[in-house]
Amino acid sequence: MKTTKNLISLGLILTGLVLPQLSNAQKITQKNTTIIISGTSPMHDWEMKGSTSTFTGVVAGNAITNVSLTVPVKTLSAEKGKIMEKKAYEALKSDKAPNVTFTASSINIGKSNVAGKLTIAGTAKNVSIPVSVVKKGNAYLINGTETVKLSEFGMDRPGFMGIKTGDVVTVKVNVVAE
Repeated sequence: MKTTKNLISLGLILTGLVLPQLSNAQKITQKNTTIIISGTSPMHDWEMKGSTSTFTGVVAGNAITNVSLTVPVKTLSAEKGKIMEKKAYEALKSDKAPNVTFTASSINIGKSNVAGKLTIAGTAKNVSIPVSVVKKGNAYLINGTETVKLSEFGMDRPGFMGIKTGDVVTVKVNVVAE
């Protein structure tokens, strides 16, 4: 009898702790995204930009959980023109891997490093990325910057007439989600 009473008490306590958290959980999606990829080559520095992505997460307490960011490769545009875009799409293996994705179980609100899985050109790697998450009204401003070695994702460096880009690129992502 005492065990049954303890189980019922434990169940009520857990319900009291968990239900408020579940009711406070809020699904968010991107309203605005900016992606900037920059790199170097012996000829000139280069940059690609994008504003198309799919971001989802669930805000619960001081974190965003179930984080997913997907960027369609062919929505990235190069300031140096269509030839650069074509070379970048080939390096990113866009025909076989049309999206770059990042998933994480949780991102803390504030400044932190988020551990997650980054998939580029069909190759997935566990990474830790410095991010900043700021709540502004109903919106969450999520900013992250990471340097990536193309070779670590099985990518050939894009090039033209024997001149290749550097192996390291910097990726900046800014998401506004509500």
